[in-house]
Amino acid sequence: MHDNSSSPQPEKWVGKSMRRVEDVRHLTGRGLFVDDIERPWILYAAFARSSFGAARIKEVTVEEALKVPGVETVITSSDLGGIPGLEPLLERPEFVPVTMPLLVGETIRHAGEPVAMVLASSPHAAEDGAEAVSIEYEPLEPVVSLDAALAEGTRAVHEGMNDNVLLDVIDPDDPELEKILEQAPVVVDATFDSGRQSAAPMEMRACLAEWDAREDTLILHTSTQVPYVVRTAISDVLGLPQQRVRVVAPDVGGGFGQKCVVGREEVLVSIAAQRMGRPVKWTEDRQENLTAAFHGREQRYEARAAFDEEGRLLALRTDIVCDVGAYSCYPFTCGVEPLMAAAEMPGPYRLPRYWSRARAVTTNKVPMAPYRGVSRPQFTFVMERLMQKAAKQIGMDAVEIRRRNVITADEFPYESPTGIVYDPGSYLESLEKCAEVMDASGWERKREDARSEGRLVGLGFCCFAERTGYGTRAFALRKMAITPGGDNARLRMDPSGHVIVSVGTCGHGQGHQTTLAQIAADQLGINPDRITVRQGDTESTPYGWGTFASRSAVIGGGATKKAAVMLAERVKEVASHLLEAAPGDLSIEDGKVFVNGSPDRFVSVAKVARAVHVEPHLLPEGELGTLDATAGFDPPGTFSNATHGAVVEIDPETGAVRIDRYVVVEDCGVVINPMIVEGQVRGGVAQGIASALYEQLIYNDEGQLVTSTLMDYLIPTTMEIPPIEIFHLETPCEFSETGAKGMGEGGTIGAPGAIANAVADALSHLGIEVDRLPITPDRLRAAIKESRAHGGVRL
Repeated sequence: MHDNSSSPQPEKWVGKSMRRVEDVRHLTGRGLFVDDIERPWILYAAFARSSFGAARIKEVTVEEALKVPGVETVITSSDLGGIPGLEPLLERPEFVPVTMPLLVGETIRHAGEPVAMVLASSPHAAEDGAEAVSIEYEPLEPVVSLDAALAEGTRAVHEGMNDNVLLDVIDPDDPELEKILEQAPVVVDATFDSGRQSAAPMEMRACLAEWDAREDTLILHTSTQVPYVVRTAISDVLGLPQQRVRVVAPDVGGGFGQKCVVGREEVLVSIAAQRMGRPVKWTEDRQENLTAAFHGREQRYEARAAFDEEGRLLALRTDIVCDVGAYSCYPFTCGVEPLMAAAEMPGPYRLPRYWSRARAVTTNKVPMAPYRGVSRPQFTFVMERLMQKAAKQIGMDAVEIRRRNVITADEFPYESPTGIVYDPGSYLESLEKCAEVMDASGWERKREDARSEGRLVGLGFCCFAERTGYGTRAFALRKMAITPGGDNARLRMDPSGHVIVSVGTCGHGQGHQTTLAQIAADQLGINPDRITVRQGDTESTPYGWGTFASRSAVIGGGATKKAAVMLAERVKEVASHLLEAAPGDLSIEDGKVFVNGSPDRFVSVAKVARAVHVEPHLLPEGELGTLDATAGFDPPGTFSNATHGAVVEIDPETGAVRIDRYVVVEDCGVVINPMIVEGQVRGGVAQGIASALYEQLIYNDEGQLVTSTLMDYLIPTTMEIPPIEIFHLETPCEFSETGAKGMGEGGTIGAPGAIANAVADALSHLGIEVDRLPITPDRLRAAIKESRAHGGVRL
């Protein structure tokens, strides 16, 4: 028996900080985004949108628009000929379905709704034509807040409804929970609010549709996270077989959830291209993105939590209300935020009794869609504030109360009171590491020293678990009519020994073309630079659900690894003929297939590929002339986890909050590419800081968005984002092929809670409760002033 124990270990690519292959084309201006694509005889689309938040349309007149030079035609609702709108469904009795019209012909339900589509020879002519469309309205009283929407006697946003609740899911009564809440020695009651936000991707929405008359096929290039979902929607609405609809996502400049749903504009330009027989392009501008693209995050939680004298969480009751805007988003519906919050709110904590009510409430605002984290930044903020409030009541250290409540290693697999099973994680370990790095044990003295100098400084922590890699089993619990699930990967080796990996996931900035190549390279024993990853084209990639919900590394990566293992076996099978050895006696490393124990007996992978494709005479008769493999992966889901820590200083005169230090201790299982993971963490934290301190979409009483430009909607810049210290723990996932867990949303989830707790700590001596996001300077300054004059204040 040959002893290889002293042989050098083969190079492994998973775990290396490789530079992203995508960056070269983006940094050198060679990327291809939708708006970069031009076609002969192209038409440009612009939309005449409602200037009212709620109204009935009395008349739409297009004659003046048709006189604008360059305008070819104007399409209104009456021209669609009964083509249906988008009506996503939940198959549950608590859900009320509503249809999102493609173009509004009767009732306006939010400012910015499209009423007419103008097609012209230039973008400027199209915009001029849209401005020339005359729309006569009969204004209605808009419903623009949760309080107004739920008030007795309020007008229903949708005719035929008795109220404004589109979904109301209530847990069964639990007398034991009520008893605990009545008798517990420590009870915390609070109401928490989070502001409405836009994902505000760098590249706004854009799409280019063209009708191929020869193939009788629609081709849609669109900036999307979910090409196959878009294809399904367009196929259903237009009545076309799916094989006659091709959807392509070229380079996509960010999505964050706003592009994981189907916009009516994507359907409308497809209709226009089919009718006109010419390509039709629509590109959104920033104001249009803020006023008409999907929003998220506006939620309210009324929570009551019970603790014992030792700070252990005993019970939690919460009433969750989400402002979902005017319609359900396709395909996830208005249930995506409330159902997520209700199911996963317990987070990383041991919780014996739990009751929730979750409602989706419709208002005269832009519809909501999933936004990075999907309710988890909000309910994590709630849970972390409850922990902080309980610690303050008990007189306990903020770290200690978490230490006593987080799920520990000996409790996994842990089943939450909602029935979700948590796989192993490092909840306690991440807390301890973060507390150590932040020197939490010496913080109280530092804070008091600062106060003696007139400075307001605070330290905050946030612990959370992030469910990732949702497969069919997890999504089926939501009872959506369209249920996302697993994904597929197809690997094909060409005659030169290079490999094309085609996947159903659809990266839009995450570095999939690098990380998936690393996964495949380890199995195939070749350098990642010999692997090309293709995605985002329903004609050339296997069926898949795209990229959202931190799923691609787990599901797409799992499918890629399985297919790569299969392809490697196929390579060894062919090489066995060339080496006259059994396939089971062969290994592949460094681009060579060699006989175990005899590394000098080898054939290159490139030679194997050439033999299969162009030198079949070297192989036995009947040997298939292909080197490819396809595999799918559909896991039950897995939990990443992290603890965030933040140190802030508040200027009491201006209310400005400065973040002096930010620490992340995260565990996403096996880290495929540390550099990419850390980039995702930093980007996520930046968006979480935005939620905590800066961004809020505000509507006035008339249903008008008053934060409709980047002068009013404050996206933080690099000047507001501090250096972020990142530490990695690694608990490999038992359910994923790679051991990896998803981590694309974690940075966003932890930041609001950590910053809110830090601000509350800085103000703890003033009795100010931080229960509303974002924490803006004007409200903070006013709260400090009022507290000094009259006592405790809810910020």
